[in-house]
Amino acid sequence: MNKVVVVAGPGRSGTSALAGILSHLGTRVSRPHLPADERTDQPSFETKWVVEHHLALMRRDPLVRALDTRPGAADLARRLTTAEDEVALNHWLGGVLHDAPTGQVVVNDPRAFWFHDHWTSVVDRLGADLGYLVLLSDPVGFVRARDVLKDDADRDPGSRRQRDTAFLAEWVHSLLVVEESTRQDVRAFVRHADLLADWRPAVSALAERVGLALDLEGGGAAVDDLVGSVPAESTPGWDEVDVPDTLRDIAVRLWEQLGRLADDPADPSVPEALAVLRTDYDRVFDHALGVATDHTATREMYVGRRTRASVTSKFESQIAELEQQLEEARGGRGDDEADDRSRGGLGSRWRG
Repeated sequence: MNKVVVVAGPGRSGTSALAGILSHLGTRVSRPHLPADERTDQPSFETKWVVEHHLALMRRDPLVRALDTRPGAADLARRLTTAEDEVALNHWLGGVLHDAPTGQVVVNDPRAFWFHDHWTSVVDRLGADLGYLVLLSDPVGFVRARDVLKDDADRDPGSRRQRDTAFLAEWVHSLLVVEESTRQDVRAFVRHADLLADWRPAVSALAERVGLALDLEGGGAAVDDLVGSVPAESTPGWDEVDVPDTLRDIAVRLWEQLGRLADDPADPSVPEALAVLRTDYDRVFDHALGVATDHTATREMYVGRRTRASVTSKFESQIAELEQQLEEARGGRGDDEADDRSRGGLGSRWRG
């Protein structure tokens, strides 16, 4: 039976490295791919059609971002797809499966996890099996990988705190959604660091868990070259990021529970622990939203006052200018009337 495997996880967590490895071992990662990452010069192994398909969905109302931190974002994403979208995905994926020599297709796009039900419906319709491979990157390393501003000297402490906090919230929420949405699916988890340290046992375990038939020997040399070109995952300490203690605690506990799933995807203790983490994250988000809402309201009041003052000043200036023009026009008419009187009042009688 044909197999579709979705590589899942937040962007900047190593998803492209895994998709690239699988592409050398007997699976099809459909081309054309997106261009290489400008920051790392690493190939993306992200299929252009899939990325554009997801982006088209996410531009609709309600808006959902690729790394959306809102607790209700997954529910919003489910409302974005239509029957026409399923027809389009069915047409594309059916053609890719038909052309795949081994009937095994790998889909790599960090946005895919928002559309779990969309993919499930189409893969079922095509009579294929669906599986998920979830990449786990160290949370602090992820925050630093997301940070495109390398020189912190150019950033004030407040801005850095806000960015670090937002990036860590992205990591937490994305992986919570990935785990929740795929819990009933065939899936496997792998730490990015383990994948790069010794890819053969890591990939063998993944393949066994999701039912992929891979040619580890035939493509081994190409994978060695690929893995060798991938920069080692950065693992800075928590002292290098400025985030709230509550959010950091959630991230630490989530990393521990996801590690358990990497060792045993069927660990019975994990779902309950993750349910607690979901509740804790939602509370932290609500607390942050309360502070942000107050700040936004104050900012809106300030901007509103400045806007009204600016508009008032602008119109007062325009009114003064118009009054000046009117006064000049009245003065001109007065001179004409004086000339008319000097000519015997002909102008006055004519206008009368």
